[in-house]
Amino acid sequence: MRHALTVAAILSVVVVGGLQGQEGPYRPGPVIPIGGEGGWDYLSVDPAAHRLYVSHATHVVAIDTQTNKVVGDIPDTPGVHGFIAAPEIGKGFTSNGRENKVSVVDLKTLKTIQKIDTGENPDWIFYEPSKKEVYTMNGRGKSATVIDTTTGKVVATIPLAGKPETAQADSKAGKVYVNMEDLNSIKVIDIATHTVSATWPAAPCEAATGLAFDTATHRLFLGCDNKLLVMMDSTNGKVVYSVPVGEGVDSTWFDPTTKLVFTSNGGAGTVSVAHEDSASVLKIVQTIKTVRGARTMALDPVTHTIYLAATDYEPQAPGSKDRPKAVAGAFRVLTYQMK
Repeated sequence: MRHALTVAAILSVVVVGGLQGQEGPYRPGPVIPIGGEGGWDYLSVDPAAHRLYVSHATHVVAIDTQTNKVVGDIPDTPGVHGFIAAPEIGKGFTSNGRENKVSVVDLKTLKTIQKIDTGENPDWIFYEPSKKEVYTMNGRGKSATVIDTTTGKVVATIPLAGKPETAQADSKAGKVYVNMEDLNSIKVIDIATHTVSATWPAAPCEAATGLAFDTATHRLFLGCDNKLLVMMDSTNGKVVYSVPVGEGVDSTWFDPTTKLVFTSNGGAGTVSVAHEDSASVLKIVQTIKTVRGARTMALDPVTHTIYLAATDYEPQAPGSKDRPKAVAGAFRVLTYQMK
């Protein structure tokens, strides 16, 4: 315990020192080439196994975060949005948006064990450890599917009356918080009963996509389409602070050691880095330049590295309304590390 406290203290000094500089605490790290065709969505990190998982159209790419090399692949995940590892049970789970299923994967072999039906277009996926359940947020289904990981059975389908985006669990409080993108609100799910117990307005936040959580201070962080990062009290839904961020927010993460909050702003091609100075104050301490379209992100809470998926796009004619075409083979992961 003494060693852990010493490391935390050192990190605190490093971060505070970095916050005082104009450039901020982060610098660019290695670029991890992946290549291949097709779109992508969420990234996730299994820090104990040193694995980064990147969804990529119809498969999930596994990367060793110590060598920054691709070391595995999970195939047959049509329209995959995300992957979540649950090391304590030796399994991982993918949300396959185009086939309305979750793939259950053996973490050692990356082989699919089974597929489980969900609501329509399962998107964000996470593991809730107190009941060993997996939740999917079903975009077109306007619902959440809850899966018992022991039996592989669906135990609940929770109506949400709108489009759920991201969710965070507070196992100690017995709650799951869901940001409802089209309703400008947070819905609270009771873990024990699998029912919605509260709905909180998120104003001034509009169309929240990202959501992160500080369990120590009971603060939710909402990344909002109207270029705001909003801090909300998770005990009562009260908005306590907000700061401006870049255009096109998609993903939001919180680092409990450094107290830094990150939003990936795909439209602006930036990452906004804020510091939680207290339970009532946020301060922007850095704007990291990435590339336009780098909208999804993951954080390794041990190394504090952030990862963003990105590609390049072919030039378009002025005024073109066509969807930009990705450059073949340019798909990659950008990394940013603490100084």
